[in-house]
Amino acid sequence: MKGFIVYSTYRVVDDKAVVYLFGRLENGDSFLTINSYKPYFFIEEKFLKKALKIETFEYEKTVLKNFKKKKMIKIILDLPRKVPELRKKLEDEKIECFEADIRFAQRFLMDYDIKSTLDIKGDYKKGELVDRIYEEPELKTCDYNPDLKLLSIDIETNRFAKELYSISIFTKGFAKTIIISDKKLKNSVSVKNEKELLEVFKKKLLELDPDIITGWNVIDFDIHILEQKFKQHNIPFELGRIDWPCKVRLEESFFRSSKVNMPGRMVLDGIQLLKISFVKLKNYKLDTAAEEFLGEKKLIGEKNKGAEIEKAFKKNPQKLADYNLKDSEFVSKILEKTGVLSLTVNRSMLTGIPLDRVEGSISSFDSLYLRDLRKKGFVAPSAKFGERKERIQGGYVMNPKPGIYDYVIVCDFKSLYPSIIRTFNIDPFTYVPSCKGKNLIKAPNGACFRKEHGILSDMIQRLWKARDAIKKKKDATGSYAIKVVMNSMFGVMANPVFRFHSIEMANAITHFGHFFIKLTAKKIEKQGYEVIYGDTDSIFINLDVENKKEADKIGLKIQKDINDFFNQYNFEKYGCENFLELEFEKVYKRFLMPKARGSEKGSKKRYAGLLFKNGKEMMDFVGLEFVRRDWTELAKKFQYELLKKIFEKKEVNSYVKKFVNDLKKGKHDELLIYRKAIRKKLDEYVKTTPPHVKAARMLKELKSNIIEYVVTVNGPEPLELQKSRIDYEHYIEKQIKPLADSILGFFDTNFDDIIKNISQKTLFGY
Repeated sequence: MKGFIVYSTYRVVDDKAVVYLFGRLENGDSFLTINSYKPYFFIEEKFLKKALKIETFEYEKTVLKNFKKKKMIKIILDLPRKVPELRKKLEDEKIECFEADIRFAQRFLMDYDIKSTLDIKGDYKKGELVDRIYEEPELKTCDYNPDLKLLSIDIETNRFAKELYSISIFTKGFAKTIIISDKKLKNSVSVKNEKELLEVFKKKLLELDPDIITGWNVIDFDIHILEQKFKQHNIPFELGRIDWPCKVRLEESFFRSSKVNMPGRMVLDGIQLLKISFVKLKNYKLDTAAEEFLGEKKLIGEKNKGAEIEKAFKKNPQKLADYNLKDSEFVSKILEKTGVLSLTVNRSMLTGIPLDRVEGSISSFDSLYLRDLRKKGFVAPSAKFGERKERIQGGYVMNPKPGIYDYVIVCDFKSLYPSIIRTFNIDPFTYVPSCKGKNLIKAPNGACFRKEHGILSDMIQRLWKARDAIKKKKDATGSYAIKVVMNSMFGVMANPVFRFHSIEMANAITHFGHFFIKLTAKKIEKQGYEVIYGDTDSIFINLDVENKKEADKIGLKIQKDINDFFNQYNFEKYGCENFLELEFEKVYKRFLMPKARGSEKGSKKRYAGLLFKNGKEMMDFVGLEFVRRDWTELAKKFQYELLKKIFEKKEVNSYVKKFVNDLKKGKHDELLIYRKAIRKKLDEYVKTTPPHVKAARMLKELKSNIIEYVVTVNGPEPLELQKSRIDYEHYIEKQIKPLADSILGFFDTNFDDIIKNISQKTLFGY
C-alpha cells in the first residue's frame, strides 16, 4: 500500500530504538509504521583499536571509504542519544567521526532510500487514533501523489486573550464554529463553557483526523492559547495520532519560526507557507491576503477589532461565529489559490525533508547527496559548526549604460549555476584542494575538479529531466519546486555549517558565471550590437530596429550563435560536454535604465520597460520603487503613471503638477502609509533611530515585524495612533521629487522646473 509520510520520529521501547512513521495511504486511511533500527556512524579503520580503548561498542568492517580513500569502520549503538556522547569522547581524542550528526529517523529513511512516499507491505491492526498500525513492515520507496487532508482552525478570544469564545474548523466535508452560546446558531455548535468548548473541539479534530493543521499565525497565537487553556482545564493536550502530548516551541524573534510537535500530524502556519514559497505581500495580515488572492474582506475589520469581537460575543454571537468560520475558510482557500501547500508537498517529495523544514537548503542537499554518495561507496564528514570567515563572490553585475531606449532584448542563461556545476563537474566528491593530479578542470578562481563523473551533476541532471517532464504536463507548481531545489544547491557550499563547506568551490561557480557573462557580452558586441547591462545570468541588448518582428529575429540568431560557440569552446578548452544554454527571453518596446541618485552612472539591478508579453504590451519593473515594499503606494502610483506616459511618448508636465496639487489637497491620503520591517529588537537600535523604529516604540506591543506608519508634522506616527496632521512637504521631497528627477533628467529638465513653471518645453517636441 502506497503512502505519504506526514510525520517521522522515534521512541525508545524496551531499551531499543524504534522508528515511527505517520501518514496517509492511497486508500484514504491514516497509518503508523513501527520499525526497529540501530543508530550508527563511522570512523577510519586505523583508529579502531584506539577507539575501543576509550569505550566498548559493536562495530562492523565495511567496504566504504572517506574522500581520502581510507577504509571505514561502522560503529553501531543501541540508542540515538549515545551517538553524540561517543562522538564527543572520540573527537576529544582526535578521532574524526563521519556522518555522526544525521537525525535518527532521517538516517532510517535515507538507508531505505525513502523520501516522503513509500510502499508498505505487511499485516496491520486497527489503532485508536490511527486507521492502520504496521509493526515491522517491509518498506521501500515509490512514486505516489498524495491526497492529504488539510484542516484550518481559528480561535476568538477577548482582547486580552484570557477568555476563549470560539474555535472554528474548516476542512473538506466539515465547516463549523464551536462557540460558547445559549443560542442555536447557523453553521455552529453551541456549548456551555470553555471546558466543553475544548472537549468538543478535541473530539471533532481527532474524528476528522487531518494530516495538516493550518491557520493564520496559528502557532504563536491559536495553538499557544489552546495549549494554555487545555492545561487550565486539566484536559490532556493530545491532538495527534498517538497518545503523546503536543508541545509548542515559541520563538520570541520574528526572524525564527515557532514550531508545534503534534505527533502524527503537521502544523503549518499559513503566513510561513507563503513566505517560504516566496509569495510577497505588502503585509501578512489575513485581511490583506484575502483581498489580494480571494477578492474578499474579513467580516470584522482591524479598527477596534478587539472591542468588536467582545461586543459580537455578548450581543450577536451569530456574527462572531460567521466571522470566526470565515477566517478559517480564508486560510484554506488562500493556500489552495496560491498553490503554496502543493509546492511544499512537492519540495518534501523531491528532497525527503519533512513538510515543516522544506526551506532548509542544507538539509535538502544532505538528504539527496548522501544517498548517492553511499551508492558510490563513500561516507561524508560530520557537519561541524563554523563561523563565516569570508563571503562568497556574488554574481557579475555589469555597469549599466543609463538611458531610455527603443527595442531592448534580454537573453539569459537557463539555470546558470546548475548548468555550470554540470558542465565543469563542480562537486565535493571531485574537488581536489591541492590541484595535483591529471585530468583536472581548473576554474577561473583556481579551484580544481577531477573530470571523473560526480554526484552533484547527476543529481541536477535527474532534477532537470524531472522538471522537463513536469513542464510537459503543465504542472507549474511541480516545476517551480524543482527549480527552487536546484538553485539552492549552489548557496549551501558557502555556509560554514554545511558539511562540505568550501568557499573555493562556491567561488568556482560564481567565477565561471562572471567569465561566461563577460565572454557572452563580448561576442554579442562583436556582432555589432550594444550591450547596455548584464546581471548574473542575463544580458540586455539595445537593437537598432523598428519593430518586434525584427527584434525577435535578431534575438533568436544571437541565441543560436552563442550556444554554438559555447558547445565548441567548452569542448576544446576543458574537454567537457557543454550544458550552458542561452535563451532569448523577451523584448522591451521601450526600456529605462536609470541613473544612480546624485550620479551620472547607471543604477544596478533597477530598470523598467514596456514589455511584449502574450501578444500584449505590459509595464515591467525590477528593483524600482514601484516593486519595493518600503516605498509608499503614493510613490508607486506616481512612478507607474509617469513611466507609462513616457514609454507611450506622452507629455508629463500637467500630470506632475496635478499629482502634487492633489496630494496637497488630501486626495491621496490613503496612499501615504510607509511599511518597513523591524530587523532586530527595538532596544538594539542604538546608533540611529529610523522613522519606523520611532513609530514602533509608540506601540504597546508588536504584532508583526512590519511597521505601518505615516509622517506627520510631528514626525512618524504608527497608523493606529496617528493624531497629527500629515506632512505633505515630506512626501513631495522624499517620495515624489526623487522619482521624477531620476527620469526627467534624461530630458534636460527636473521636478522643480515643472512645478515652478520655469521650463515650458515639452519632452517629446510636440
